Amino acid sequence: MLLRFAAGLLALALLSPSLTHAPSAQAQGADSWPSRPVRLLVGAAPGGNPDVLGRMLADKLTTALGKPFIIENHPGAGGQVAAEIFVKQAPDGHTLMLGDSGAMSIIPALNPKVGYSVPKDFTLVTALAAVPTVLVVHPSVPNNLQAFVAAAKAQSSKWSHGSAGNGSIHHLTWAAFAGRTGIELVHVPYRGGSAMVAALMSGEIQAGWSGIPNVAQQIEAGTLKVIAISTAQRSKTLPNVPTAIELGLADFDIATVIGLQGPAGMSPAIVQRLQAAVAKALREPDLAERMERLAMVLRENGTADYERHIAADLRRYAEAIKLAGVKNE
Repeated sequence: MLLRFAAGLLALALLSPSLTHAPSAQAQGADSWPSRPVRLLVGAAPGGNPDVLGRMLADKLTTALGKPFIIENHPGAGGQVAAEIFVKQAPDGHTLMLGDSGAMSIIPALNPKVGYSVPKDFTLVTALAAVPTVLVVHPSVPNNLQAFVAAAKAQSSKWSHGSAGNGSIHHLTWAAFAGRTGIELVHVPYRGGSAMVAALMSGEIQAGWSGIPNVAQQIEAGTLKVIAISTAQRSKTLPNVPTAIELGLADFDIATVIGLQGPAGMSPAIVQRLQAAVAKALREPDLAERMERLAMVLRENGTADYERHIAADLRRYAEAIKLAGVKNE
């Protein structure tokens, strides 16, 4: 009798999904995580800012946590492709995502029916870095903010501004800037930041917001002029460039923020272990130096800070999208 009862319990245990399936991120303890290689999905092509930061961070986490962190690039639709793949993965903590403002703020603000919900479908582990933009203009254009605004209003039928694409961070930063200054110029979207910079240098357009690495050499050579940086703090890469706030645009603080996301409901103990490893890695001299060369600003400050940032970003970009008249296509 006892033998039959024990055999029955064993059979039940073998058939039980809760015992045969891999443990979820909620159930798995921090001490046993990671128990196998961790996939890190990146919503950008190799060589882009999120990819470069992701690879540097993956190397550090592999050493710190004892299991390989493997980069998987899933570029497309401003990070949407990677995010939609990510939310379909098993929530066991062995698939993470490194997503930026495109996936986490701009796309959801542009398309409320996108195939994931922020923040509901994610654990916002921590922000990693902010990537500011600068307002650059053709050499024939004034690079004093007040003079530029006056000239842009006077030449509104002749001047145009460019961006790295419709709905891009550059486009929406301009929309927020134009809303604050009253400038109304025709928008010319290009296929990427490099194409926009080339058009600016040729005089095809007169102004635009650009990532710093794309224009640092041109600013130094004088082939482009710079007016302001988009963040609340100046950049170490261009320390003489004032912030928009310094020039009178109160609370103007816009940047692409790259962050680390886990599955919804991720164990707080695992989140804490991951945060500690990330915080240490980002402050190691070699990684910090590389980030500075790429004009990235350290933004790591845990989950609560990242949650506040995402909430503010969703509101900010919804307003900018409305101002710019951007439609989901």
